[in-house]
Amino acid sequence: MTPIWTQAALVFALALLATTFSSRFRVSTALSEIIVGMLARVTLGAVFGAEVFGVQEPWIKTLAGLGAISLTFLAGAELDPDVFRLKWREAAAVGLASFLFPALGCWTAAHYLLGWETRPALLAGIALAATSVAVVYTVMMEYGFNRTDYGKTILAACFITDLGTVITLGLFFAPFTLKTALFVAALVAAFIALPKLTPVVFSLFGGRASEFETKFLFFVLMALGAIATWADSEAVLPAYLIGMALAGSVGRDHALIRRLRTITIGLLTPFYFIRAGYFVSMSSIALAPFGVIVLLAVEIATKIASVYPIARKFGSPHRDAMYTTLLMASGLTFGTISALFGLSHKIIDENQYSTLVGAIIATAIIPTVIANSLYLPRHLLPPDDPRSEIE
Repeated sequence: MTPIWTQAALVFALALLATTFSSRFRVSTALSEIIVGMLARVTLGAVFGAEVFGVQEPWIKTLAGLGAISLTFLAGAELDPDVFRLKWREAAAVGLASFLFPALGCWTAAHYLLGWETRPALLAGIALAATSVAVVYTVMMEYGFNRTDYGKTILAACFITDLGTVITLGLFFAPFTLKTALFVAALVAAFIALPKLTPVVFSLFGGRASEFETKFLFFVLMALGAIATWADSEAVLPAYLIGMALAGSVGRDHALIRRLRTITIGLLTPFYFIRAGYFVSMSSIALAPFGVIVLLAVEIATKIASVYPIARKFGSPHRDAMYTTLLMASGLTFGTISALFGLSHKIIDENQYSTLVGAIIATAIIPTVIANSLYLPRHLLPPDDPRSEIE
């Protein structure tokens, strides 16, 4: 057990360093944990070897997966159904624009500029078009935008974008089987039944120190995650849908949401974000940076060209529209999932995987840093946030 506790201590030491960095420079904790993970690979690798942190250890992968699932669930749970009904046209338009044009643009760039075959290039386009709910929600939460109509609309748009990623990935690369049909049926049944069942169950067994509510929600997420992976899908997909389904009940229980955040942000997401950063081999990127630079540049350019005009059309001023656009350019969760899917199914090779993941990690960092540094819409911050008074 000594190696396990040592690696766990290392993760939380890096998380503390990232939190200090985040507070000092006012950047998102998610981004600082990714950056710290990247730097840790360089420094620890030079002294002890990169294997000192076992990113592929089953228990680390499990905790990282739990972090992605619970964070994605929270993002869905904080979608206000009333806001979604009011803003669904804007969310759908931004979400579709954020997926379609970037997917085509990155596919074209990978095929014609990098010389990738059609299938690897198509997978790259799908992966780079995704928007990371995990990154965007963390930014929204830390600045308080998750409590505003503006932030909830962005989160709804993220769902539309990532739904496009999941659907196209399945259509082009994953055959529809009986397992897939059973998974879809289970997900639809849960989406319909849980909003009615959950309040009844909570009223009968909740409200005690045993934290029945938290255990029930994790049971539902883990059960649906197991069905998803059994059907060759991803466990994080049902988490967002179930979060949306329970937004009218769980999402309005602020005490429960705070407890779930404590578990998620305090315990689980450091494993996810630090592990994501640790995957990036800076030496490999330094030796062959062209592919990463091309994919990153095309992804950001196509997101701006597609999302910014839509945001402006729906009445957002320049600053707000640019902030929306750059956040929608932030990739990570479904992007890395898509890349790993391509590697495991031999759609892309290891060099293409490193290039693609390097570009995806860069999209999680660079657009969000630019957004928070240059385009933060302070006038939309909640009145009780001290940053709303800084001009």
